[in-house]
Amino acid sequence: MRPVRCRLSRVIFGRSSKRPATGSENRRGARQGQQERSTTLNARIDRSTAVAASPRTPLRLLAGTILTIFVAAFVLTPAGTRASGGAPDVSVIVRTLSGAQERIEGFVTAEGGSITAELPIIDGFSATLSQRVADAIGADPSVVSISPDVALAPQASSYDPGTDTNSMASTTKYSGATAWWRAGYTGDGVDVALIDTGVAPVTGLDGTNKVIYGPDLSIESQSSALTNLDTYGHGTFMAGLIAGNDPSLTAPYDQSPPSAYRGMAPNARIVSLKVGTADGGTDVSQVIAAIDWVVQHAHDPGFNIRVLNLSYGTNSVQPYTVDPLAYAAEVAWKQGIVVVAAGGNYGFQSHANNAPALADPAFDPYVLAVGSSDSNGTETLSDDTVPAFSPWPKRGATRGVDMVAPGMHLQGLRVPNSYIDINHPEGQIDTRYFRGSGTSQSAAIVSGAVALVLQKYPNATPDQVKELLGNSASTIIGKAQQIGRGELQMASALSMPLPYASQRWLASTGTGSLELSRGSDHISMDGVPLTGEQDIMGSPFDAPAMAILEAQGKSWSGGIWNGKSWSGNSWSGNSWSGLSWSGLSWSGLSWSGLSWSGLSWSGNSWSGNSWSGLSWSGLSWSGLSWSGLSWSGTNWSGGGWY
Repeated sequence: MRPVRCRLSRVIFGRSSKRPATGSENRRGARQGQQERSTTLNARIDRSTAVAASPRTPLRLLAGTILTIFVAAFVLTPAGTRASGGAPDVSVIVRTLSGAQERIEGFVTAEGGSITAELPIIDGFSATLSQRVADAIGADPSVVSISPDVALAPQASSYDPGTDTNSMASTTKYSGATAWWRAGYTGDGVDVALIDTGVAPVTGLDGTNKVIYGPDLSIESQSSALTNLDTYGHGTFMAGLIAGNDPSLTAPYDQSPPSAYRGMAPNARIVSLKVGTADGGTDVSQVIAAIDWVVQHAHDPGFNIRVLNLSYGTNSVQPYTVDPLAYAAEVAWKQGIVVVAAGGNYGFQSHANNAPALADPAFDPYVLAVGSSDSNGTETLSDDTVPAFSPWPKRGATRGVDMVAPGMHLQGLRVPNSYIDINHPEGQIDTRYFRGSGTSQSAAIVSGAVALVLQKYPNATPDQVKELLGNSASTIIGKAQQIGRGELQMASALSMPLPYASQRWLASTGTGSLELSRGSDHISMDGVPLTGEQDIMGSPFDAPAMAILEAQGKSWSGGIWNGKSWSGNSWSGNSWSGLSWSGLSWSGLSWSGLSWSGLSWSGNSWSGNSWSGLSWSGLSWSGLSWSGLSWSGTNWSGGGWY
């Protein structure tokens, strides 16, 4: 199944830590305009379109906001054999638009080439063919990209975090987190809810009780082999920035070698709620349901969820004062949960007078909206700047970010063979690490910082935490609209008293439109988009009625949300129980009648730092709302992830 567009806060992969990004690095595909491809989102695959779903799968991508498609002109590397004309054959990976793969493959074989592997997750295939045939299919408008199929080497043969200004050893130092560790505050006892694409049990996140899995509300929840796991690669990256803790990281943490990976709050715990699939696709109704679940279960026995990370956002076209997504986030805030939201990448909002400059829900003034800063390769803050992708209001009186935090070229945990790993090999640092940029990363850095504050001040309100971080922020190069209160600086916050603070913004009512909350991001199944006032299950969404239930903490009743069973209703060990979806989806198909046989990991187990026999079929993120701007020089293309 293939969901379409959501915006992840932008992540950029694989850029060197020694220099700022340049315009040439932020490449966008020549065919980016095709099939409603946009260039906005979380990972810095610049909000380009999410890849269309495989023709073999029922769910299709309508439009993509997060992923970026890169098409480069190049001469392919010889594969070592020779075609009949004497010219060397080349080995390539070909990506096509949905529905075009079979035709392109037919042309390749008819011209004497051979198909060496099917790659359904990217609507593509690998092949050995002549340069002439490569040139011919490269000119076909249905071909998204052609790239050499060669053995990939990491960015550095021997990566040394100690010399990388953007390693987490360095980032935790210059952001001031290490000062809190020395004072005894490591995030211990604080749970951080992460609504994202799941979390994979890679080293650094595989410790006992490090990650707790709440309900998997993604479409992939219907495949037991994929439940809770991060097939995209975004959620794991964020979890590592927040609370990564390598087995080799020993107290005192600030004195551990740089090779020991650490997040901002190494002893905090992650509560993962998966809403996105392997190409980033998710619907805003799934995110709202996840936020509601966090509110209602924040203090289940043994739990202390005080932070909610949303490296996600949509380009809602209605005011926050009525927007259902903003309202859900605001309810969480008023229930004592600090909601940290990515501002979005490249200001995908219109920048018209009085139009929002930030993603939804970051545009709600109650939540903590985060933009990105760039270290420019040094550990001093005086030369830090705001990268071009970080959003800010260009005109009018619209809201900007509350603060900025490191978000360029950061070292993160890699999920081998995830969607991002396959599509952005340039982001690979080595076998364990990936490099990414975007407001998604910045939000995760701040979420970890908030966990430190809440360990010291367990009774602090979200308003107080927001004010403390603002008071201690450092002014950097940039306009006030770009940096908000300044760049995160935890060292100065350590000695400051907890301020009195009480925000008095106009409250949201949540009575607006679910469809308008989606903005331009939609998922589709069999060509039928999910639109209008209905959720992922096809159930009517009555915003005023839902808002009343959310205010009362009653939108979830066991595993039922908005009248349908979405999940189980109890904890089972460290995971929330799952449930098979049944009933009608928005397209009229029964969830229970869908085939999930192609949605399985072959081997279904981790082997060291890689999947054992990893493969998947027909999975694709179509939501462009994640805010990870790009992986190592490129951008995230998944819907609303930043």
